Amino acid sequence: MLIQFAYTMPTYKAKAMKKVESKENFTADRIAKFKCEPDKQQKIFWDAKTPGLGLRVTVAGAKSYIFESRLHGKTLRITIGDVRTYSIGKAQEIASDYKALTNKGIDPRHQKAQQKAANEVKNAELARQTVTFGEAWAAYIEANKSSWGERHMDDHVRLSAAGGEKKKRGDGETVAGPLASLLSVRLADLTSENLAAWLTEESKFRPTSTALSYRLLRAFIRWTEGKAEYRGLIGVDAYKAQEVRKAIPKGQTKDDCLQREQLASWFDAVRKLNNPVISSYLQALLLTGARREELLGLRWEDIDFKWQSLTIRDKVEGQRVIPLTPYVASLLLDLKRRNATSPTVRQLRKMTQRGEEFKPSPWVFYSRTSEKGRLAEPRTAHNRAVALAGLPHLTLHGLRRSFGTLCEWVEVPTGISAQIMGHKPSAIAEKHYRRRPLDLLRMWHIKIEAWILEQAGVDFVPPVQLGLRVVS
Repeated sequence: MLIQFAYTMPTYKAKAMKKVESKENFTADRIAKFKCEPDKQQKIFWDAKTPGLGLRVTVAGAKSYIFESRLHGKTLRITIGDVRTYSIGKAQEIASDYKALTNKGIDPRHQKAQQKAANEVKNAELARQTVTFGEAWAAYIEANKSSWGERHMDDHVRLSAAGGEKKKRGDGETVAGPLASLLSVRLADLTSENLAAWLTEESKFRPTSTALSYRLLRAFIRWTEGKAEYRGLIGVDAYKAQEVRKAIPKGQTKDDCLQREQLASWFDAVRKLNNPVISSYLQALLLTGARREELLGLRWEDIDFKWQSLTIRDKVEGQRVIPLTPYVASLLLDLKRRNATSPTVRQLRKMTQRGEEFKPSPWVFYSRTSEKGRLAEPRTAHNRAVALAGLPHLTLHGLRRSFGTLCEWVEVPTGISAQIMGHKPSAIAEKHYRRRPLDLLRMWHIKIEAWILEQAGVDFVPPVQLGLRVVS
């Protein structure tokens, strides 16, 4: 009896045969003719010349090169790209490279990702190397402006300004700040040699501004070392180099200060100023020993007329509370009355036409014309008063210096005057938190004010205050 056996070919062999049967050398004409059967989503044609190179054709007619191989026991398929983007030769070259990698057990996708990451790092470093001082300086200001005082912020803007703008006061245009010439310079080019050359050139015309600009630049360079995007671009010792230190303009110690015998002339000239706000500001500046911007930024909410205290925004400790002495209180009460007084009918009519309404200013030393609503530059009026009094040059900071010096005539303890002025404690005893209470400060501060007014010939009788008495 003859027995017949049916033979069924294994599936993997059938697929292999199918692949072999469908391999053809890729040519432009053949690729153009490759089509997908209507009943299938896609069909793959294999190149007979290049192992693993295939052409995938979708039912919609899209054609793209692919690479397929076995890697670690699994099928690996990678899309190379559209036939309109890659030539046959380029696709064969890429497939050959992929095949060489898979033969070594390397996944081409991983290597591509690694190359991409390496290129991104390289490109990022190239971009870092092109960052200019101006770009990083703008980021520095933006990152720190919330913690800076107004004057400190203005210094950064003013000293790096490009200039060429119309002056707010007087005729002509503003001049570029010392830092402006560095704005287009790459951070990588801020070498010690270039910094020394910059200092030498700028200090020829404006040594004081250049010295301040250097200090701001030094702080900026230290800041960049803490930022990954700028770290290492500027040499760590660029601003410390000997050639740089030699080029820094030597600042002259200022010693402008009112002498006791000059008080009468100064008060007489300042009290005659036409602007009562500026007049009160200058007198308060001398009698409190505060910094220029500390008083300019004073708001009515910072004054407690009942308990006679001033809360001052302090650049050292954040804020400090000092006594509100009788004469200064009288000046501020007069300003408060003026501030709350309604404008004339004519002024109100003009305000209405501009769509404005009257309301008292929140600033103690207010200004109806200033953009900020408060005094912006009291220095001009003070210089005029000093000249009128026939006194030598005296700065606004010189008034603060005068307060500290005049305190010695009343034999005020150093710690008392330092606390009123907001100085950093210097002696060891002061560093160990020896903070005097407000009433003790008031006792001495009233003595200081009374003595200064007496020397100035200012006739002032302190009003009786509830809960407080003047200590003579």
